[in-house]
Amino acid sequence: MTRLDSPIDAGRLDDEWLEADGNGGFASGTAGTARTRRYHALLLAATQPPTGRVVLVNGIEAWIEDGERKTALTMQRYAPDLLYPDISASIASFATSPWPTWRFLLDGGAVLTAELFVAKASRETVLRWRLEAPSGIKPDTRTDAPASHAMPPAPTLKVRPLMSGRDYHALHHENPAFAFDAQIDGERVRWQPYGDLPGIVAFSNGSYTHAPDWYRSFCYPRERERGLDYIEDLATPGVFSFDLGKGDAVIMLRAQLSTEAAGTPHGACDSAVRRAALLAGFEELRRASRGSRLERSADTYIVARGEGRTIVAGYPWFTDWGRDTFIAMRGLLIANGRHEDAGAILLEWAATVSEGMLPNRFPDAGGVPEYNSVDASLWFVVAVHDYFEAAKVPGATRRVLQGAVDAILDGYARGTRYRIAADPRDGLLRAGVPGVQLTWMDAKAGDWVVTPRIGKPVEVEALWINALRIAGAWDARWRELEARASASFAERFVDPSTGALFDVIDVDHVEGKVDRSIRPNQIFAAGGLPFALLEGDAARPVVTEVQTHLLTPMGLRTLAPADPAYCGRYGGGVLERDGAYHQGTVWPWLLGPFVDAWLRVNGDTAVQRALAHERFVAPLLAHLDRAGLDHISEVADGDAPHTPGGAPFQAWSLGELLRMLKRLGDPG
Repeated sequence: MTRLDSPIDAGRLDDEWLEADGNGGFASGTAGTARTRRYHALLLAATQPPTGRVVLVNGIEAWIEDGERKTALTMQRYAPDLLYPDISASIASFATSPWPTWRFLLDGGAVLTAELFVAKASRETVLRWRLEAPSGIKPDTRTDAPASHAMPPAPTLKVRPLMSGRDYHALHHENPAFAFDAQIDGERVRWQPYGDLPGIVAFSNGSYTHAPDWYRSFCYPRERERGLDYIEDLATPGVFSFDLGKGDAVIMLRAQLSTEAAGTPHGACDSAVRRAALLAGFEELRRASRGSRLERSADTYIVARGEGRTIVAGYPWFTDWGRDTFIAMRGLLIANGRHEDAGAILLEWAATVSEGMLPNRFPDAGGVPEYNSVDASLWFVVAVHDYFEAAKVPGATRRVLQGAVDAILDGYARGTRYRIAADPRDGLLRAGVPGVQLTWMDAKAGDWVVTPRIGKPVEVEALWINALRIAGAWDARWRELEARASASFAERFVDPSTGALFDVIDVDHVEGKVDRSIRPNQIFAAGGLPFALLEGDAARPVVTEVQTHLLTPMGLRTLAPADPAYCGRYGGGVLERDGAYHQGTVWPWLLGPFVDAWLRVNGDTAVQRALAHERFVAPLLAHLDRAGLDHISEVADGDAPHTPGGAPFQAWSLGELLRMLKRLGDPG
């Protein structure tokens, strides 16, 4: 659990929380309540799960009225860079367990607790506020109470929703098409801002006053830092009012299709307070059933796709990607004991094999899957192996997955897109054509492929040989090719000057041309995969080179600092960020294979596992309380202090941390 106690360090106000709905939608924001990204919202729904995401309710303005005195409970950032009102001094504490919860210190010593959670069962965002009088004394609401015991009137809570109706990658601006009209039915209020988007339903125990208006020029500094548009206008249809002396104030928000009746989204319950309490009880039990903090966070990434399940690569802007899915599921699901989910997802992907390849991405708006990765299919084979090793797999499922693996290897051995094929000369896998990014180092800006790595990349060979060995367990025809590829790897990849490995051989398909760049990809020959290609003394130079040049507390750099192409900071506009993405930027997920390799070299004993935990894993665990709270960021700067960047919530970063912890005997 992340907890920030009073006074909150100003540097922590921008730390981010996340509440996912299990459908691809989510709510997210900051500890300080001010939105800093276009993706921060209270109601962000996936109309074609897990894609088709739209932002409906961006945030709220909330304040307390006590006589003529007003106390703000939320703050906003306006262009050019005005934070108003600044409520940081009144936030007594913030915690993320069991869900985002703020405690505000009010005048006179009273405390207001505000909490927010997304109920996965119904995909509603639930907001609740509760007033506590000084010293825990609650207002006496008895009509027969003696005058001497009478408490002053309880303050009134006011909440003004701030709405848009846009694609989650876009921004919203004042326009005459926004429909402010409200349909009021008891405790329910419904709006339909735009006819082609879901409606918005609020179920609340407050009184609603229609007061349409525009709030203009919200400023999102994280977008500005990314070189993107960052100013937005939001519409507000009205204000909810709550008498806090009568108990909890509640608002539940849900996206509603225009064809649905206004009352259906919130079920048969006719009381907002009772429904919020029921949802809170169900959600608390569901989260507790997930076990540890990391296991609860892991659940965030498992979402619906059609009738099945998939893994979102990261929040707030990723959907499900092939490579990320198969890497992440090893820790999120398989090592975590969620074998049924793992099997279902693998079966879903098995049906998408085409010419030996699995798609690496499904476009957000539907359309043709993108088959543009050499390693996604091989990571699928590795995930299948882990699943077979960990679970009791039904025979029918095993046959389907083995068939998919064989289809992948058949396609690769024979030859498929982008010159991906087994080289008949050495059995290694060659891949790549100009203008296409096939490996996990896949940054591309316009026509510029930053790290093309055409030829025979080292981690692709490690994956290829592992895949052949895995399939060889049930099909002998792969064993001869695996033996030939393994021998070629040992003969051709070792750099005689260091004993470590080349990053790519036969660069640009030129036989004998090598890339000596010091990158982390070589670590997969010694760790991170089911079968190590290097053991003992042969692996030691690889681990030493990676540890010396690439290891940081946040993971492994993607390029050694001494390299002329090294970029120590991940920031700036799209071109600058893409240029640095794999040219020195740190990736936390790579720490998993490094720890595996380090243990292989230094001894897989209880003492060494404890040392590995202290030296390599503990610093990453500390990151759970920074940036994306309870999660691990996508990347970090190569230069100290290794400031986190990219997506603050990344599936394979968390998945590899979980896999490491299980490997080291820590339940997480």
